[in-house]
Amino acid sequence: MLARCQWIKESPPKLQSVSFIIPAHNEQNYLAKTIKALQTAIEELNLNAEIIVVNDDSTDDTVLVAKSLGVHTIDVSLRNIGAVRNAGAATANHDWLFFVDADTTVPTETIRHSLMALAQGDVGGGARVEIEGLQSLFWLKRMMCLAMILVWQIIGGWAAGCFMFCRKDLFDSFGGFDENYFAAEEYFFSRQLKRLGRFKLVRQPVITSARKLHRYSTWQLIGFLVSPIRNLRNPLSTKAGLEILYEDQR
Repeated sequence: MLARCQWIKESPPKLQSVSFIIPAHNEQNYLAKTIKALQTAIEELNLNAEIIVVNDDSTDDTVLVAKSLGVHTIDVSLRNIGAVRNAGAATANHDWLFFVDADTTVPTETIRHSLMALAQGDVGGGARVEIEGLQSLFWLKRMMCLAMILVWQIIGGWAAGCFMFCRKDLFDSFGGFDENYFAAEEYFFSRQLKRLGRFKLVRQPVITSARKLHRYSTWQLIGFLVSPIRNLRNPLSTKAGLEILYEDQR
């Protein structure tokens, strides 16, 4: 606690200027928990910050939940996750951008170490991901999750889509998320930032929902993972095979 307070005390104001951007489509069941965790971190770290919920054509009470917690909302009808995040970034008022999925809880310590990385000159990054209730899943689904984390984060060193951060000036310089793709936007985000400087995956985790893993069968999930192979010419440039991401809550 003393180290945390010392860091906050010594940091100039601009190093505490943060915009949290949450893309949301029909997220009434998860959004409050996500927002409250961010609000706790903002208070504990004494940040100059805003939370922006980008409501992407929701038909439930997503907007009401966000407004009841006092956060800013904007309405879009895009159904492209990269485009939705870009819309939020375009309205951001602060120097550093954090992109958080609506079903992901970000502990204060994860945000603190992410801010420290930026303050020390890193261009951006992500965090280690824990799947909520992983042990309750069928063993093959657990193995799939662990394999994806191994390939994506440990071997690839890329940020997970549920939690990403960067400097706003650099984000603007490469045009943000590539809207030509409907998935894997975090890969292109990570690759662009790595070209510009040090990219950091902090060891402190975020906790994300396992709802897709519960909702879909093992074979449906395998079909989703191999779907890019079916469209080698323009992988991920259409929603074909990506229905798991777009047909219900993300």
